[in-house]
Amino acid sequence: MRPTSSRFKRQALAGAMLALLCGCADVSMKPYQRPETPAKTAWSSQQGLPVAPSEMIAPDWWRQFRDPYLDQLVERALGANFDLKILAARIRVAGAELDEARAGALPTLDAGAGASFEKSTGQKFTKQFNLGTQVNWEIDVWGKVAKGVEAQTAEFKATEADWRAGYLSLVSDVSTTYFQIMQFDEMVAQQDKTLQKNRDILAAYEAMMQQGLVPQTRVMQQRAEINRMSKDLIELQRLRALAANALATLLGTPAGDLQVPPGSLQQRVQLPTVPEGLPSELLKRRPDVVAAEYRVLVAYDLVGQSKLAQLPSISLTGRGGTSSFALGSLLKSFTFGLLPSINFPIFDPSVKARIKTSEARTEVAEQQYRRVVMGAFEEVENALVNLDAHRRQRVELQAQSEQLATVATQVEAQLKEGMVSQLEVFEAQRSLLSAQLALLANHQQILSDTVTLYKALGGGWPAVEVRNAARN
Repeated sequence: MRPTSSRFKRQALAGAMLALLCGCADVSMKPYQRPETPAKTAWSSQQGLPVAPSEMIAPDWWRQFRDPYLDQLVERALGANFDLKILAARIRVAGAELDEARAGALPTLDAGAGASFEKSTGQKFTKQFNLGTQVNWEIDVWGKVAKGVEAQTAEFKATEADWRAGYLSLVSDVSTTYFQIMQFDEMVAQQDKTLQKNRDILAAYEAMMQQGLVPQTRVMQQRAEINRMSKDLIELQRLRALAANALATLLGTPAGDLQVPPGSLQQRVQLPTVPEGLPSELLKRRPDVVAAEYRVLVAYDLVGQSKLAQLPSISLTGRGGTSSFALGSLLKSFTFGLLPSINFPIFDPSVKARIKTSEARTEVAEQQYRRVVMGAFEEVENALVNLDAHRRQRVELQAQSEQLATVATQVEAQLKEGMVSQLEVFEAQRSLLSAQLALLANHQQILSDTVTLYKALGGGWPAVEVRNAARN
């Protein structure tokens, strides 16, 4: 009776110690909630803009510009861009790390075989053969491994959102770079036309100088103007080539190997309507915001895992093997053993330190999330402000261009009647060209602002509810 009673007392004492350790450890966790951010219910600059009739942005929103060549460029970029491929590779890395985290809950099996040969002076030569296996399994009683799996699942989801954000940035960069190329093409065409007119004026001045009707200084002034315009034309061609090189890199093509056919921006690319969107939807649809929130969830899960590390760990070790002095009799007898064990983290300063570290990292992730949200709000508001201002400027620029075109026509008619000088004609044409270039630049600005707005509002990606999904 005494041995039984003593054994019972030891078991009761061990159980009491276990309960005491588990009770002293603070492993409680509040349910995950999205970090609070300053509230925003509506955009301040969307009134007065032509809003799209659809509820949200279409996934292939770039087709709203109605340019088949742009559609081809985007498709090529999505299939060959190296930045996007890097992000896709990171998704595969995150998936492999998730499998690695799940493997932590599984037992491990090791097997080995060996032989020893000995010969000592005065002793017979001896040999021994052995074969053994060992199974180790740390039982996830408290859910430490499961919490790590949840954290890695959230990181995997964040990496997927990173890819979506990269996708949006790529489509945006391809579109705006293509618009710049088309703008340069139109500017080059207008510069060529104006340069030819000025050469015609120079020829007329040279003929008039031969007849003594104009001084040589007028001819020299016109030649200097042609030199200036030729220099500007070379600069436009240089900028166009650089933009084409940038577009080639976005498409995964070596710079210099992409030939973009010349085109007219105002004729080929249509101005789309403005997409709808609410600030509350932005937090669920915009990929970089979603990625930032998933990383808050990662930090939250790691806090939970570090708290669970305060609890005892239970493991099972199974061993089996055989040994023999003769290889032929190696498999005639076996030895098996099972060794359950429990480890109490009675004093481990690193456990407490790890909890504090993970809690501090959670604070960092939450502040980073708030920063991304505030940046997203600013980007949308800026795009709306720019769109509204540039659309209103377009009305003024169109009126200015029409008026200057009328002036240029009348001045040319007056020149034929000898009422004005050729210099006044030249000034009228220069003013008209400047207005036309400003109208062209405005068209490109509106297109780029629209691209920025599509990107800022989430680019058609579906809404995402950030939560743990490792066990689903």
